[in-house]
Amino acid sequence: MFRSLPILLTLLAAATTALAQKPPPLGAPDTSSPRRSSPSGLRGSGLGKPPPLNAGAPPRPGGPSSGGGLRTASTGTGFVVGPSRVLTNHHVIEDCRRVLVRNAEDQQLQATVAAKDSRRDLALLAIRGNPGPVLAFRDRPPIRRGDGVVTYGFPLSGLLSSGPTLTTGEISALAGLRDNQANFQISAPVQQGNSGGPLLDLSGNVVGVIVSKLAAMRIAQQTGDIPQNVNFAVKGTEAIDFLRRNGVQPRLAVSDGPDRRASEVGESVHPSTVFIQCQK
Repeated sequence: MFRSLPILLTLLAAATTALAQKPPPLGAPDTSSPRRSSPSGLRGSGLGKPPPLNAGAPPRPGGPSSGGGLRTASTGTGFVVGPSRVLTNHHVIEDCRRVLVRNAEDQQLQATVAAKDSRRDLALLAIRGNPGPVLAFRDRPPIRRGDGVVTYGFPLSGLLSSGPTLTTGEISALAGLRDNQANFQISAPVQQGNSGGPLLDLSGNVVGVIVSKLAAMRIAQQTGDIPQNVNFAVKGTEAIDFLRRNGVQPRLAVSDGPDRRASEVGESVHPSTVFIQCQK
């Protein structure tokens, strides 16, 4: 039997997970509950915000020493939005003492936080070096429910492929959890570590920034029903406004078709998507 609506809404507010990733001990999967402050990737800490999706992962074998006693606390994804500029989620880089990015050419580059917006859960990184080519944001036409989308990022680093992962789905709703107008709801599967990655249309243009997912098991425990593919992204329009307010003029493009294959979209975005390590 389902709970009453007010109780269910309270459960929902506490049952979303950010997508930043924390490292699992000795390579084992991380089964801990997300922290209020954003454990590993997609994050959401306030009432009505889904938890983040950044996730922790062990440092990549052969990578440079962190030095100074720093260790990798969490990992996430980002993408290039301007010369030496990368966009990601705020919760991915929150409280980091050092931020490193790895580009598609396997170069490890140092980053500093140039701007951040905890309300939107966005952060702009300044990169020492060239992270890759700049991605374009979709200017028009407006996004509709049912539009196909592609995600590209680094989920469950240390457990899955060391390279990026691509998933596909649709825009499910034009608002997020509890009618959050700054987010889209999407059906494309995402995991911890996808936080900060690009959400793309089938023309290969950015329409959002992956940020969180509904914690299906928590909802199932309370309602007896398992929600499927309920995930969230910050809208591209919010990201564009954030960038402009912080001195970056984003590239804009018209998505006027024909639609490309998901594999083609992945190939086009690959050089512009980076792996992010937060060290503490």
